[in-house]
Amino acid sequence: MPELSRRRALTAAAALATVAGVQTVTAPTATTASATPAGSTASTGSTGGHDHHASTPTPFDEVYKGRRIQGGPASGGGHAHHGGGYAVLVDGVELHVMSNADGSWISVVSHYDPVPTPRAAARAAVDELQGAALLPFPTG
Repeated sequence: MPELSRRRALTAAAALATVAGVQTVTAPTATTASATPAGSTASTGSTGGHDHHASTPTPFDEVYKGRRIQGGPASGGGHAHHGGGYAVLVDGVELHVMSNADGSWISVVSHYDPVPTPRAAARAAVDELQGAALLPFPTG
């Protein structure tokens, strides 16, 4: 029997982790859909034929660390597809946000740090900007 090499051990571990991850991701989706009561009043967000989330995030308008952050349903234009029809502004400039499949949110400013809500994404962006102005996201 050939000796177990480091490469083979890592390959096997990666394959097992992938299979476990796929089962973890797909299993809650199936149970969540069947566990929702028939008479439930949970709101569902529509994203132009794509149903990414169970509910639409709550709109907000606040001042955080001296910066005005706002969020609410997108009113056309912009990059509404990635944000699930939700727009976030920092001092009146659109912060490009994107909703992930697991319900977390990321922005162009804090792309590798997912947060639970668009409000948290706006706050994380303000923290990361450290007083610098947010530049508009290129559209072309």
